[in-house]
Amino acid sequence: MSSSKDTLLLFSTRIARLFAYGSVSVILVLYLTQVGLSEAQIGLLLTFTLVGDTAISLWLTTNADRVGRKKMLIVGAGLMIFAGILFGLTNNIVLLFIAATIGVISPSGSEVGPFLSIEQAALSQSIPNEKRTGVFAWYNLVGFFATALGSLISGGLTQTLQSSGMPPLESYRIIVFIYAGVGALLIALFTFLSSAVEAVPSTNNVKTTLGLHQSRNIVFKLSALFALDSFAGGFIVQSMMAYWFFVRFNVSPALLGGIFFGANILSGISSLAAARIAARFGLINTMVWTHIPSNILLIFVPLMPNLPLAIFVLLIRHTISQMDVPTRQSYTMAVVSPDERSAAAGVTGVARTIGAAVSPMITGLIITNPTLLGVPFFLAGGLKIVYDLSLYFQFRSLKE
Repeated sequence: MSSSKDTLLLFSTRIARLFAYGSVSVILVLYLTQVGLSEAQIGLLLTFTLVGDTAISLWLTTNADRVGRKKMLIVGAGLMIFAGILFGLTNNIVLLFIAATIGVISPSGSEVGPFLSIEQAALSQSIPNEKRTGVFAWYNLVGFFATALGSLISGGLTQTLQSSGMPPLESYRIIVFIYAGVGALLIALFTFLSSAVEAVPSTNNVKTTLGLHQSRNIVFKLSALFALDSFAGGFIVQSMMAYWFFVRFNVSPALLGGIFFGANILSGISSLAAARIAARFGLINTMVWTHIPSNILLIFVPLMPNLPLAIFVLLIRHTISQMDVPTRQSYTMAVVSPDERSAAAGVTGVARTIGAAVSPMITGLIITNPTLLGVPFFLAGGLKIVYDLSLYFQFRSLKE
């Protein structure tokens, strides 16, 4: 009984959290420009966001099994509140950088903080192995739908507020405070989790590194590849892509919300389809051979001559872009020992955050030159293809 209640709660916290991430990612860069930051400063701040998240998440996830998963999830939610309130209350660049570094805020609309790793470990110990990919697919699906809804409501609300006479800065600030409010909701939800989500005490006395023992080398290899993938993705985080549409085609906040609503809905559907494809072709094949064409389409987005075609190519890309997510998560859980799952999810998750931390700063420098607006798309797509091929040749023979 407690297992099903905990699963429902973890799906609920995923929905609330991704709604908040989606809502803030649409307006974050626009908000920071209104505050007075330059493109280069914004790129640096987004990098600080991810660097701070790396350090905090590494400590929280690698200690969650010892200190308590529930406690660490509550701490993460508290850091969301801290970031949202400080972002909303100040225009001071120093305080904004402190909030970005210490707090938890998502510039991409996707997971940051310790939540995903800890929740994956909790879910994995309560479901049969053969159902893991399917459960992770649904877990990702509800997240994408929540991100989509957050993007849509955020864009529509800010557009409505601005149309009624509210200054853009204040309309964006309301979204930031809503983000902090969701952090408070998460704390309330996490308090209802039962002791069943906690790690089973290990009787294994072997020496560990970051909670890993016999699977250490595999996890470190996967982490390096996942870091490359995230480094590539960091060039076109959702907030930066929203800014690209705004500058390139003068897109309104409401339309931006609609674009990313559609993109995240399609991403969610592609995530769900991944389970069926993986059951037939395998996890690695699904990860690689759906990801490569999606990255080719990403490269094509800035080459489109008008807004409808750019939106069309982006949406087509999202019909296949996220099939690697539940398969990647399930593969990581499959190739490590059960008592290493929390650590493996945490280490690979932190590696992804480290990879994504540097590229927004580079994007910020690139887009200061309007003629180079499309370059981040080319860098992201090309490097992701390198990641896909490297993953295939290194892990195609390893068990799933």
